[in-house]
Amino acid sequence: MNKWIRGTNATVLSIAVIGIFIILTIFLHSLKGFQVDLTKNKSFTLSEQTVTTLKNLNQDIHIISFTNSGDGNEFITRQVTDMITEYKKQNSKITYDEYDMLKQPSMAKQYGVDQGGTLVFEMGTKKQNVNFYELFNGQQDGSYTFTGEEKFTQAITSLTSTEKHTVYLLSGHQEYPQTAMTILKSSLEAANYVVKDLNLYVEGKIPDDAQMLMLLGPQNDLNDKEAELIQAYLKDKGKIYIALGFNKDMATKWKNIDAIMKTYGIVDQHAIAIEPKQTSLYDPLTIIPDYGSHEITNKLSSNNLVTMLSLAASLTADESAPDYTQSLLLKTTDKAYGETDINLLAQSKTKQDATDIKGPLNLGYAIANKDNKPKAVILGGSTFVLDQDIQNQGNKDFAMNSIGWLQEQKDQITIRPRQGDAFQQAMITPSQANTIFLVTIVFLPLLFLVIGGLIWWRRRRG
Repeated sequence: MNKWIRGTNATVLSIAVIGIFIILTIFLHSLKGFQVDLTKNKSFTLSEQTVTTLKNLNQDIHIISFTNSGDGNEFITRQVTDMITEYKKQNSKITYDEYDMLKQPSMAKQYGVDQGGTLVFEMGTKKQNVNFYELFNGQQDGSYTFTGEEKFTQAITSLTSTEKHTVYLLSGHQEYPQTAMTILKSSLEAANYVVKDLNLYVEGKIPDDAQMLMLLGPQNDLNDKEAELIQAYLKDKGKIYIALGFNKDMATKWKNIDAIMKTYGIVDQHAIAIEPKQTSLYDPLTIIPDYGSHEITNKLSSNNLVTMLSLAASLTADESAPDYTQSLLLKTTDKAYGETDINLLAQSKTKQDATDIKGPLNLGYAIANKDNKPKAVILGGSTFVLDQDIQNQGNKDFAMNSIGWLQEQKDQITIRPRQGDAFQQAMITPSQANTIFLVTIVFLPLLFLVIGGLIWWRRRRG
């Protein structure tokens, strides 16, 4: 009798546990959007910016992934797919399809895709392409960063926005060519900017559609006529983005560039910042500046994304432009100094002396007019916009945020890349594989079966 009662109790308890598990599963499944992300790097948690963007999305977005089953990139494809799944959970207006280019080449031809690893974001007749290789950046230790969320949210924002911004890159003074800034240009175009070149010496005027001029890395000065055109443009509704280049004779040969900066109360001290304390790779010319408090830099600071500058000129603000407000963006530590002997610097013999400028040094300003409207961004360095540097830390975020602020864009996308651990691959021999198979599939289940049988037999005898 007691055996029957114990058996009945065990059965009832088992049924109760299974029932509770089923009810709990149904309950959790009914909670839309509920999930607990236990991954180390929060791989399944979207940023507040993305959630807000998707919450406000009221148009259908179709995402199409073109992969190649023969390229061996299943790990990359899986990570991209997982991210898109999180987007779909947030808004049912996002749909997703995946096509293998080897099996369905006609679909790839229809969308003009000629390589595997391409995402197409489609809204009506508008399209944005994102390549898988843009999303992953390998590190020296074998780890990687994944920028999928930033790219996907940016693509959706670009599709849903109807506003275009036309910016002109000034040329003719040994500025950086567009071919050296392809990442910046593509990022701007994805954010609904139209990027054009402008040689004022050739054109003779500033186009009527110019919403902003960009002077990136000039080594030579503007001529008097160019400076006159720019000053007239800026007195109206014009805006300018200046990121200085390097010229060992800048103290005597940058008269017009200095005059334009002086319009906004910014003075080039004609000294190159040397930072013995807070540097990159122990290079005193490559500086990791501290951020000032400004909407351009606040999110970068809170996300611990640093900006890196090389060969940056020291700047200062004076009171010569009372109609403008100068907000500090970047500064060095108090251990830095500004080398005024550029010839000595060119020989790599820099050493702080009485003629140098004591730190902390100011390296960048945001300028607003008396109505608090953005008017200019002036930076002492410019190498952060180049292809070889822009992917480092927060360089691209700083560039896009500062350009966006100048164009009064309030929905800038600054999303910290996700860090991924180095991919681990175990190499085993056929005999090791057979051993693993026999132990896990044959021996262990058999062992538990034997132990269970022995326990059952002893209890039966007892």
